[in-house]
Amino acid sequence: MTNAIVVGAGPNGLSAAARLARAGVSVTVLEASETIGGGTRSSEAIVPGLLHDHCSAVHPLALASPFYRELPLSGVTWRTTDVNCAHPLDDGSAGAFYQSIETTAEHLGVDGRRWRQVFGPVAERFDDLFDDVAGPILRVPSHPITLAKLGMRAALPATMLGRVWKTPQARALWAGVAAHAFWPLNRPMTSAIGVTLTAAAHAHGWVVAEGGSQAIANAVAKVLTDAGGTIETGVSVSSINELPPHDILMLDVSPTTALKILGDRLPSRVASAYRRFAHGPGAFKVDFAVEGGVPWVAESARRAGTVHLGGTITEVAAAEHAVHAGEMPARPFVLVGQQYLGDPTRSVGNVHPVWTYAHVPHGYTGDATEAIIAQIERFAPGFRDRIIGTAVRSATEMAVYNPNYVGGDIIGGAASMKQTLFRPRVTTHPYDTGVPGVYLCSASTPPGAGAHGMCGANAADRALSLHTSPTKPHATSPR
Repeated sequence: MTNAIVVGAGPNGLSAAARLARAGVSVTVLEASETIGGGTRSSEAIVPGLLHDHCSAVHPLALASPFYRELPLSGVTWRTTDVNCAHPLDDGSAGAFYQSIETTAEHLGVDGRRWRQVFGPVAERFDDLFDDVAGPILRVPSHPITLAKLGMRAALPATMLGRVWKTPQARALWAGVAAHAFWPLNRPMTSAIGVTLTAAAHAHGWVVAEGGSQAIANAVAKVLTDAGGTIETGVSVSSINELPPHDILMLDVSPTTALKILGDRLPSRVASAYRRFAHGPGAFKVDFAVEGGVPWVAESARRAGTVHLGGTITEVAAAEHAVHAGEMPARPFVLVGQQYLGDPTRSVGNVHPVWTYAHVPHGYTGDATEAIIAQIERFAPGFRDRIIGTAVRSATEMAVYNPNYVGGDIIGGAASMKQTLFRPRVTTHPYDTGVPGVYLCSASTPPGAGAHGMCGANAADRALSLHTSPTKPHATSPR
């Protein structure tokens, strides 16, 4: 029987393990932490019973994931909010989008028609689109026309695409979603993530998992164990030489960590590519326990599962440019999660968990707590007085919490044009490490960050294609 070891029990490691186990492979997952889940962990914090997501919180791509669609994810109940996302401005107004593109267009007024034109064609066939973009770029697409519609929009700098809208509300709304790329918005391809996430919203909604993101990890783990796989926590792997004999090794780690684990076994060409792999700006996270919720001025923000803070498109672009240059802006771009609006089980009475993080420079060692509070106060005066307690995880602490978050980079690598198209290196087989039987399956591989499991599923499929067909070689080869 073919046996496999998976290093890392994040959503991609668990997905790789589940795929292999369901194909009849004997699988053991080794996780350094005492808790599985990686970026999808959740726990009580600040107030007993108050449930906070550690990192990944809202899951725009989960319902479109081809892998999740085929799994019996028992125990996961998806919840959403009336308003998917709001972006308030200083005058008390806000741009907002809803799952319904028609409702969104109506609320955007004069910009509604253009919003439909930009996102409608992509949202209408989003599942087909995600089937194509959820894997390596160097392959023949199954839906070339739909993919071309995305490509025409994705290739543009986000600031350029933003010019199609006239109102500051629509432009700011777009900028906030595009800023999920953690990259200067005037660069080519910075519309890619924003268009994908917005189209996902209109196709399926920006959902949360009832009971916290941990429910996703637990559900995939159950699929694995039901198929005979095992998980061992508290086991750190620093070298391939520490591992027992295996046919397949899946690494749910960054290229930097893969270099350390594989050492001189890596072909020089692959090792050089992994050394060149770039990480982007960091995230500085603050969880709040807030009595009565956040007193937003904008009504749509009070109903939104996600709120983006940063002011106008010009301000957001300036802040993103600053963090990319290694400078901490006085008013950073801040994401606020109000998951409890869709999942009230996370709250304790009238005390609610508010999830936030700010974009900060890579490896930032300062304290952004006050900057985050100030940005919320800017659009929700009186917020400070409602804070009961906080839990802080800095950019450097992010990398301790999860070694894949190098320098606080929570999306698995810089979203440069090259790495948006080709990650972790330019090859037709990005999951191959060049070491026989060893595959990279983290968010540093296609299609990148998000609790969708596709990096792991794709890497497992690659391994199965080489280890179950007698006509194909056992070993991978560097390209």
